[in-house]
Amino acid sequence: MRISICHCLACQRRTGSTFGAQARFPRNAVETTGRSSQYVRTGESGNAITFSFCPTCGATVWYWLGQDPDTIAVPVGAFADPAFPPPKFSVYESRRHPWVSVPDDLENSPW
Repeated sequence: MRISICHCLACQRRTGSTFGAQARFPRNAVETTGRSSQYVRTGESGNAITFSFCPTCGATVWYWLGQDPDTIAVPVGAFADPAFPPPKFSVYESRRHPWVSVPDDLENSPW
């Protein structure tokens, strides 16, 4: 499992927050059940992302990136667990709001 936070503008709009937090798993290690609806959008990287969301409440429950079909991402908030492990990776920090602090020990991307 890789837990990361994303500061990109698209994630900010999608989550309604200053960043998105996600846990990524090998797709073959995750079983999804129940009804879901999908929405595909193109991220700032130019890659397609398929979001699966609850057709009743609209919450994103998992998604996968077109460039990495063997990985599934789950928003950390979907676990509803305050003891969930902290992120280890940060992306799009250049788009971070200046008042958002990121732990110094996070690995980050060049974006």
